Amino acid sequence: MIALQDYELMYILNFENGEESIPALIEKVNNMITRYGGEITETNQSAPWGRRRLAYLIGKHQEGYYVLSNLKIDPAQVLELEHDMRISEDIIRHLFIKLEVAKK
Repeated sequence: MIALQDYELMYILNFENGEESIPALIEKVNNMITRYGGEITETNQSAPWGRRRLAYLIGKHQEGYYVLSNLKIDPAQVLELEHDMRISEDIIRHLFIKLEVAKK
């Protein structure tokens, strides 16, 4: 059995197509995660996340839609997932953070 690791994933979605496109984009990211054997444990897009003005221009983008997800995934698959996220035009930026689980 593959040991899944806990990660926190913060990503900023391209907001050019408006608010109505966001649920489909979040679902697209969730499908990427599950395609690599990951499990989404929580997705948060409410305050303080959601639509926000970027602190600086990223490419031509002035606004983005922030989403925070907690997930479990095989560490060997993270690089492949990051590659897919990097080449997606819908994702402006992303960051994976490996969460350490407290030992009992």
